[in-house]
This record gives sequence, structure tokens and C-alpha cells, in this order.
Amino acid sequence: MLSRLCRLPLRRSFRSPFFLMKRKFGDFSSPTPPSDNKQAPAHLEAQASDSAKRQTIRAATPPAIVAARTRRQAVMADSAVFTDQSIPLNAVEAQLKGLLVDVAKYINESQEAAEGEKEGKNVNEPVILRWAGGWVRDKLLGTESNDIDVAINNMTGEAFALRLRDYCDADPAHRERHSIGPADVGNLHKIARNPDKSKHLETTTIKLFGLDVDLVNLRKETYTEDSRHPQVEFGTAEEDALRRDATVNALFYNLHTGKVEDFTGGIKDMERKLIRTPLEPLQTFMDDPLRVLRLIRFACRLGFTIDEETKAVMGDERVLEALKLKISRERVGVELEKMLKGPDPFSSLSYINDLSLYHTLFTDSARSDFPRPPLTSWPIAYQTLHSLSTTLATPGSIYSLLVTSPESAYFAWNLAALVPFAALPDDPPLKGGKLAPPLATQAAREGYRAPNKLTDVITASHRNRAAILAMRDLVVRPAAGDEGKKMERDRLGLAIREWDSRPGAGANWRLQVLYAVLVDVAERTTGEGKETVEDVLKEWQAFLDHLVEMDLMDAPSVKRITDGKQLAKALGVKPGKWMGQALEVVMAWQLRNPTVSDPEGAVEEVRKRKEELGIE
Repeated sequence: MLSRLCRLPLRRSFRSPFFLMKRKFGDFSSPTPPSDNKQAPAHLEAQASDSAKRQTIRAATPPAIVAARTRRQAVMADSAVFTDQSIPLNAVEAQLKGLLVDVAKYINESQEAAEGEKEGKNVNEPVILRWAGGWVRDKLLGTESNDIDVAINNMTGEAFALRLRDYCDADPAHRERHSIGPADVGNLHKIARNPDKSKHLETTTIKLFGLDVDLVNLRKETYTEDSRHPQVEFGTAEEDALRRDATVNALFYNLHTGKVEDFTGGIKDMERKLIRTPLEPLQTFMDDPLRVLRLIRFACRLGFTIDEETKAVMGDERVLEALKLKISRERVGVELEKMLKGPDPFSSLSYINDLSLYHTLFTDSARSDFPRPPLTSWPIAYQTLHSLSTTLATPGSIYSLLVTSPESAYFAWNLAALVPFAALPDDPPLKGGKLAPPLATQAAREGYRAPNKLTDVITASHRNRAAILAMRDLVVRPAAGDEGKKMERDRLGLAIREWDSRPGAGANWRLQVLYAVLVDVAERTTGEGKETVEDVLKEWQAFLDHLVEMDLMDAPSVKRITDGKQLAKALGVKPGKWMGQALEVVMAWQLRNPTVSDPEGAVEEVRKRKEELGIE
């Protein structure tokens, strides 16, 4: 039963008024609004033909994908670029729109669009403003957004922002007209290009009426074969739409007409809850392989499915190789973090598995000999975590006892992702005998730049797993003669405190136990003599129930009844190396006597063991 529950997809349901009305998009008779689109899509093939390697890649494309392109063309032929779809604005958005439109009019009338001459643009072309991408998508899905990207046709974001400030300062009537208060127009912040962070164009950001507004010019991007950093130039709205990662992220809201502009069939894809690339997928992913991860993230965040043609190319060996070589590990980490913190981490890991992305993401690319763990039983691990966190997440359950915060939930999905490495032997010790980091830790640190706090939990989970399993067995199925040991509160409590303090403070023993659960389920439910997931989880639930009954879930936070200096004074001796072990004796006494607040009993326990502890 649990296995079936594990396979149920977790999907979010958006009930946008636009889609509930089941309106047909396209074939509208509304007049064509002003447009800066001057080129036909043929220029895209011309750009691609400039690259001999691109031609080679296309020639090697499987026939099934070539056939899918024909279907894509049919979809585009049925899409209207200028729709009659409008978006209702809230009061603040309407206020912002009014201000921006008047600033554009101010620039046009005062001929200050000549600023665009510095960029080689036609200064006689009027300024046209559009809200772009995520804001348009989210509004059509009925979701509010405080972040708005403004796309400008013929000037940079900085130039427009300076003109906006001029407009606000030129005449007090302008501020009165738009009800601009003293704090409604924030400072300008220019964000420089940073290609390694996928920031290919300089952006100017400003706070307007409490909204975060990014100002940037429309652009087109041309990629070379050996880099994911494009040459960026001014472009048309169509060129800007076609360079984006998904059609649902390529929509514009024209501020001057109040209508949505769709150059890629994005509205139809939203109706179908479909993630699809604006250009043919191989070109899209070879240009920027990071888009593979972005599409997975958007599919899981929106509850959409990825187009089959697109999905087929996402797992192409050429794309996987480009993803490994062209994408910085920091960028991989950013996308993976957003997936695992998103609404559907289960589907994210499922996509990673189905598309054969695992060994591209979870690896040390600097090591040619880095092991590739088997993935046969991995789906059982992340399916189990999905079930534990949803259908089985009741008060006192495994998940509710072990995952206690949003951060620990994110860490839990990281641990689930790294379960396959538990099957591999550790690297040999380093020089001097120091233990090498576990392979799971190396995969997280080098594969996606996991932070130290997370890698500490990963390391502790790997190194303490055997001890955790032994303690579980002591409680649930003790060996003959050991039945009474599970009632020794000091034995259990000291073990938990030990797990929590290695390799660093706050190693989170609860998550270490969860990792042991997931590995145990994956190992015991596959192969010969396999057990059911339900039976394995029953043992772990019994183990945790016992810890709750013994009041040990918060053992690491128990403060010592006395400190080293007080203990030395009570014993009449000088502090020394003996103190560490002696304080453990104190803690064991406390765990056996949880209701006693007088430290004398603990001191007497240490006094009895002075010779054993080396106290002189």
C-alpha cells in the first residue's frame, strides 16, 4: 500500500479565473497594437547556420525529434501573437503602470530617447514598455507577485531609470498625478553583468510603490559552442521571447495596450499545463544547459508536465556533457536548492532520475575516478520520504519527530538525494590517518557547493549510521541477555548527544536517524528476501516511540548540572585533562536521575571514580 502511495504525484492546483472560463486564445479580431517587432523568425535559422558545430548537432538529431518540430510549427501557427487577453491589476500595479506609461510618454515627447543612440538604436523609435516573464505567468495563474521585470525596447534600464527620476523631479504635478509619496521611489541599484551567475546583462533595480522593479532592455543572445556566456545585444520583443527557457516564461504584458503578447505559444501551453522551450530543445539546451534544471524546477513549482520532445532532449548525452562542462557548480547548487525547497521536491528527484541527470549533478567533476553509485533502489528512498512527509505525517510519526523546521526539511531532501552513496566504500584515509570525507559529502560539496552546515549533517549521517542501526536493534530486537539495556537512559542519551556533536556542533541527530531510515528502507526492500516498506518503518517507529517514552528526544539540549570549575572546586583538585571524561560521568548521572537538581550526587559519582578518571 505504501509503495502505491509513494508513487502518487504531488501537484499543486491553480484555479485562475482565466482558465476556469475556458477561453480560446487566438483567432482574435482586436486591432494590432504598436510593436517594435521588425524581423521574421527566419533570422534565428540564419544565426544557427553561422555555426558549423550547430549544423553537425542538428544533422545528428534523431528523426523523432525532427518530426516533433513539425508539430511545434503547427502549434505556433495556431497562436496569435497579439491576444485580447488582459490582466486585472491590483491598485499598486495600476499605479505603477500609470507612472511608467507617463514616463515613456515624457521621454518620447522630450526626445530624450536619443540616449538610445549610444547603443546604436533608432532614436526615432518610441519607447515601448512591457512587463515580462514570471509576473505575467503568475498573474495568469491567479498568483500575486511583488517582483516585476520591465522590458524596454530601445534604451537600457539605467537610462530609463534616470529619466524616471527626472520625470518625478521635473514637476510637482507629476508626483501629485501619481500619488507619489516620499518613500514611493527608492534608490537606483545597478546590478552588473555576472555571466558565471547567469547574469548576462546589466540590470537596474528600483523600489517603486513597495514593488521590486527590474529595468532591462529587450535583448537577443548569441552563443558560441564552448561557452554558456552569450553575446548580448538589443533585440526585438520576439527575439527576447525566443531566448527564454520556457514558453510560459516568455509572455509580455504591453503597458500601452493593456494586452498580453505571446510570441511562442505560451498561453496555450499554460492551458495545457505544459513546459516547452520556445526554440527547438536541442538548440535551447546546448546554448545554455542550465535550462535543463530550470525547466525541472518550473515544472515542479507550477505542477506542470514537461513536453515529451523537450524531455527527450534533456537526457541527451550531448546535453548532459554540456551541463557538466559549461555550468558552474554554484549555479547547479542554486537550481537544486530551489527545487528541494520548492513545493514538490519528490518530482524534482524523480525527474533527475528519469532523465539520467544523477551522475552529472552529484559528482566531483575534478575527479575522473569519482565513483558512480548504483541507482536501482534510490527511488524507494525518495518515495519513502515523500510518503513520510505527506500521507504518513501525523503527530508522533517518524517525519514529525525527525523533521522539525523548514531548514531540516530541505536538509532531509538532500540526504534522500545522497542515499545511493551509502552503498559505496569510503575513500582510504588521508595522510596522517585522518578520515577522508564520505563520498556523499564530496558529491554535495563539489557537485553543487553545499554549505558547511549541510555537509556536516551529511558527514555525521554517514559516519554514525552503523551506531544508529545498532541502537535501533538494541531497542527493537535486542540480543539474548541485552533486553534490559534499552531501559538504560544514560546509554541512550549519551549516544544521542554523541551523534549530535560530531563532526561539529549542531550535526542534528534527528536528521541522521532519518538518513538511516531511508538507507535501511532502500536496502531491505530490494534484492533477495526483500521486506516491505511498512515492516521496515514499523521498526523505526517503535525505536522513536521508545525514545519519546524515555523523554530523550531533547537529550542534546540538556545542560550539565555543574561545570568543570565547579566540579574541580567540589573535589578540591586543580582542573586538568580529566575534566572532559568527568563531565561525561556527570551527564550520565543526570540522565539516570532526570528529576534531581542538586549536583551533589553527580559530584559523588565522580569522586568514586577518581582513580579511573586519573584525578590526582
